[in-house]
Amino acid sequence: MTREDIEFQGEGGVTLRGWFYPAQNGDTPAPAVVMTHGMTAVKEMYLDDYAEVFAEAGLNVVVYDHRNYGESDGLPRQETDPILQHRDIRNAITYASTRPEVDPARIGLWGTSFAGGHALLVAAIDKRVKAVVSQVPFISGARSFGAQVRPDFVSHVRDQFNGDRLNRFTGGAPAMLAAITDDPAGQAMMPAPDAYEWFSKGSATRAPNWRNEVTARSLEWASEYEPGSYISRISPTPLLMLVANNDTVAPFQFALDAYEEAREPKQLKILSGGHFDAYGGPEFDECASAARDHFVKYLRA
Repeated sequence: MTREDIEFQGEGGVTLRGWFYPAQNGDTPAPAVVMTHGMTAVKEMYLDDYAEVFAEAGLNVVVYDHRNYGESDGLPRQETDPILQHRDIRNAITYASTRPEVDPARIGLWGTSFAGGHALLVAAIDKRVKAVVSQVPFISGARSFGAQVRPDFVSHVRDQFNGDRLNRFTGGAPAMLAAITDDPAGQAMMPAPDAYEWFSKGSATRAPNWRNEVTARSLEWASEYEPGSYISRISPTPLLMLVANNDTVAPFQFALDAYEEAREPKQLKILSGGHFDAYGGPEFDECASAARDHFVKYLRA
């Protein structure tokens, strides 16, 4: 399938780079979907597969790397600032709306994992979004931090955050943390065994530019981020949530609790498997077709 390499300006003028997939077999201008990936992931990690499904259904697609990752600009490298990331998504929506192939009145938003949280927040505050899909979403920083960090380690981790903040303030380099680890006792942003397996395989086979590191401040900022608190404000924008019943990275129960707070129109699809089965795994077809049908129903109708 033909795609175009693109770049556009994110928040503060940072250049973001990605791909534009033109809608197939449809009228022009056609609807568009903006897509973004999760924590540390780059677009080559299966977002192209999703984009092709959407484009074949008559949807234009904008896919890009977050600032500080992959082909996008931004410093410090490997840093996830959730506020700037969701502001960049809004710039991506603006970029999509300027394309002659795109009907600016019919733009959807798809986010997965950490960006699944962004999708909830942006759909709540930016009503240019006419349909939203949130896949295995990050819901609550406080709850996730509490689930991942033992209570007796919390003060130590907070001390590390404060030390990094002081070091940066005095001109030092950011402290870095592994994104994944195969050491059960090791410290990482995503310590789950399936995270190690998926990122290791994906970087080896599809995304050699992925790096197994992230700034420590990214973990601090993630622990403060509460995108699920916006979910009741998404309505009347139609919401589809795709959640995995064995998800240990973005816990299943957190997503269910958030979904209860969402207002109609909303739809919940529960998948069998873990967090990463939606990407190139046994649940890919189910996730891709459900998201495609949601966007077709609400953007192409």
